[in-house]
Order: sequence, then C-alpha cells, then structure tokens
Amino acid sequence: MSSQADVAAVGERSQTDLGWRIVGLINLYRLLAVVVMICVHLLTQPVPAFGSNLPRLFRGVLLLYFVLAALLAFAGRSHWPGRRTLVLTHALIDAGAISLLMYASGGVASNLGILLVIPVGSMALLAVGREALVIAAIAALAILAQQIASQLAGFCGTGDYLLAGVMGAIIFLVAASAWPVASRLRESEAQVRRQEVDLANLAQLSQYIVQRLRESILVVDPTDRIRLINESAAEMLGDAAAVPGALLGEVSPRLLYLLTTWRTSADLLPGEQPLGTFSAADGARIVEAHFAALGAVEPAPVLIFLEDTGTLAARVQQSKLAALGRLTASIAHEIRNPVGAMSHAAQLLGESTHLGAEDLRMTEIMRNNAQRVSAIVDNVLRLSRRDPPRPERIALAEWCARFREEYCATTQRDPARFQLQVGAPDLETTIDPSQLHQIVWNLCDNAFLHGGRDGEQVVVELLLARVARYGRVCLEVADRGAGVALPDVERIFEPFFTRGTHGTGLGLFLARELAEINGATLLYEARKGGGSIFRLVFADSTRWSAVMLPGTPVL
Repeated sequence: MSSQADVAAVGERSQTDLGWRIVGLINLYRLLAVVVMICVHLLTQPVPAFGSNLPRLFRGVLLLYFVLAALLAFAGRSHWPGRRTLVLTHALIDAGAISLLMYASGGVASNLGILLVIPVGSMALLAVGREALVIAAIAALAILAQQIASQLAGFCGTGDYLLAGVMGAIIFLVAASAWPVASRLRESEAQVRRQEVDLANLAQLSQYIVQRLRESILVVDPTDRIRLINESAAEMLGDAAAVPGALLGEVSPRLLYLLTTWRTSADLLPGEQPLGTFSAADGARIVEAHFAALGAVEPAPVLIFLEDTGTLAARVQQSKLAALGRLTASIAHEIRNPVGAMSHAAQLLGESTHLGAEDLRMTEIMRNNAQRVSAIVDNVLRLSRRDPPRPERIALAEWCARFREEYCATTQRDPARFQLQVGAPDLETTIDPSQLHQIVWNLCDNAFLHGGRDGEQVVVELLLARVARYGRVCLEVADRGAGVALPDVERIFEPFFTRGTHGTGLGLFLARELAEINGATLLYEARKGGGSIFRLVFADSTRWSAVMLPGTPVL
C-alpha cells in the first residue's frame, strides 16, 4: 500500500495537471473577451457601447490586457510559475483590467463586471482552502474602488453602489460554490492518478513475474507475431530471434505448424494432450507446446506454454525403469545362458584345426555378436537399475571409423553403401562407449532395414558435425528411404511401437533412454529430398565457450 506521502504527492501532481488545463482555458477566454470587446467598441461608433466615457483609456487597457493574456498563455505552456503565484497573478490582472474597463465605460452600469465571474470561478478552482475567498475579495474591492472613482469623476451617482454590492456578492457566491467543487475534482483526479500508478505497478509486477517464471511462456497475437515472451522461452527458441514483434514462423516453423493445427482443431480444449513436439534452438532438447486462447474474441491471442520433455521424462523415469527392470530381470538369466553357451561353442569351434580361413572368420563373428548381446543385456539391466553410465573421453572420428569397419564386417554390408563423413578429426565428447555403440548400432540397423526405396540399394550416411548456431557436437545417421509418416513421428520412440512385421519396437526406445542417461538427446528429422535423419546430440559442458573448429560441417 502507498504511504501518505505518496498519496499527497499524487494529489499534488493531479492538482497541478488539473490546474494547467484550467489555466489554458481561462487564457483562451481572456483573448476572446478582448477581441469581442474591441469589435463591439469599434462597430458601435460614434457612441460606443463600451468605453464611451474614456475611449482612449478603454482601448489602451484592452491592448495591455491582450498583451498580458498572451504572456500568461505563454507562461502556462511552460508550466510557470508556481500554483500560489499563478493564482494571485491571474486574480490581480483580471480584477485590475476589468475594473479599469468598467471605469472607462461609466462604472458598474456598463455591466462589464460580469466578465469577472469566469476568472474568479476558475481561480477559485485552483485555490486551496480560504484562498478562494481572498480571490473573491480582490475582485469585490476592485469593483468598489472603480465605483468610488467613477462617482468622483462624475460618471455615475450614488445609486450604483447597490449594484456594485450585488455584483460583489455574486462574485463571493461563485467563489464559495467553486470551493467544494474544486476539492472534489482534486480528490477525483488524485484517485485516478493513484489508480494509474497502481496499474503501472501491477503491470511492472506482472512483467517481473512472467520474466522470472521457470515455466516457459509466450503470447502470440492473431497475426502470429510474438507479443510477450519470457527469458526461459526465449532461451528455448533462440535468444537472438525470439523477441517481441518477431514472426513465430521465422523463429520456429514447427511451433507455428503446431499452433495452426491447434487453431483448426475446434474440439481441442486447453489441457488436452499436446499436438506434438519440436526441438529447441540448441538442438539438445525436445519441447512440448500447450496452447490456450486469451479471451473470447475471435481471433484471440494465444498463450503458449513450452515444456521441456526432459524434465517431464525425469518425473516418469522411475516408473518406466521399474517396469523395464522387472522385464529384464525375468529374461536376463534366460538370455545369458544360451548366449554364453553359443559363445563358448564358437570359441571351441574356432580352436579346431580342420576349419579354413572363412570358417574361422565366421566363428569370430559369432563370438563378437555373442559378446554384443551380453553387452546389450548388461546395458538394459544397468538402465533398469538406473546404474550410472561409465563415461569416457572419446575421439569421435576414430571411433566412427572403427564402428563402420566393425559394422560392415559383422553384418556383411558393402562399405560403399555405408558412407562416413567427418569434417574435423579432433571432435570429442564424453559418453559411455558401450552404450554409444549400442545406440548407433540400433540406428544403423533401422536405416539399412527401412532406408531403401523400391529398386534402389540402401545407402546409409554416418555424419559427424556440429549443430548450427550452438556448436554442440552431434552424430547423424541418415538414409534416403521413405521416411517416417507424420502421424508416427511422435510415437517412434515409444516402447513396442513398430510398423514392421519383424521388429520388436524396442530399438529406438532403448537408444533414446541410453542417450538420456548420458546427457545426450536423440532426435528425428525428416530429410530434405526424402529419407530420415536420426541426430544424436552429445552433452558437452564446454559447448558454450568452445569455438567452432574451421572445416567442421554445420547442420
């Protein structure tokens, strides 16, 4: 709540604002009154209606009054002088000028005293307390003084004193009536001013709260321009582009598509399941968008809540891993025993002296794959138990070359159909090597299985690069297949979801889970020209200060 000092300051400011508006009107009144009187004086010659007794004095006073009125108007535009000086100056000038005009016109019988009513009433509105009575007294004394002077000059008789008294009484009545009106006007405007201050404070408070909310929010108008965005949302969408006034389509085309879809879904209500997800500007987070209309006017602005699915995933990770733990615990023993038996048999077979070079290579492939299956079981068990990964610093270019060679040898793929592109040989990251091996192996298997078109050989590309603008190291597995159908994009990482006849639907699910526990992010993106891109964005604590290496490709 505001203190009494604040209220008093607000009241003084509102009184000053009201006062300058009144001053402007009374200055205009003086200028018009002078023009009207000089016109009447000149048009009613040779016996003018006003100023007939002393025409030269009348015209001189009108000229002086006009000059003083112009000076007062100029001072009013500059908000000078102070309130009390302003009130007394105006009261003295009006009383002196009009009383002289009355004297030059023959006294109170000229009825020019009525001209004092508006100036006295106006100054009474500006006066505080008994100052209004002082203003009325100055005007009444001026009328009485000119009446005495007119009688001494022989312009009027003693009978006009009654009329002068009545005019003085009218002026006092006007000043007394303006007193309570002025008080109410000042109180009303002070209250309005306080409300304006309160509204401004509330707006600043709202802006402060919105900017510091941990939730990411933005407001988009019907023309798809950002009107309000907080720091968290700007960081998600890109600090440089996501600013008030920017077009949402230029900041995030995918978010604009989700917003358009939501607007065209008449039956979709706020709070229902999100329409889809999109990747953040840094390429390392997956974001869900929730929409709510602001107001009942159509089209209405839209409030958009952006939710990092990583945070949401952390809330349900325990329940998922508990279910996965029960599943893997029940089958781990059954898998390990036959795999161990096959590995042992392959080892014994490899020791036979009757096998040729081709058979020995086959037995080695059997042992390698048996070890790989055991490693997969270990990884799933560690994932279900939420065991921490065992990260190591990896030189990715060397690792990718070894992986490509091993994958082609194990799966009998033609190396020409598995292309490796490394822009810089010194890119590194920190991750569990065995889990990285499993992630990329699953992605390559999917690419060779689903990345072909009718009558064409499957060609898979393994690309090591950096994410544009933010420079995070990433590894892509790309193909030129049919891609993923738009309705399935949000489901391909769900467990047991598959469109194939022989798949289990666990490969991409386990790949993303393994990526998440290593602080990495696995994303899908439709490839331009057809095909799919699975991008693994690595966690790198130095990514913000690292300088992008020359020659490194940018996605």
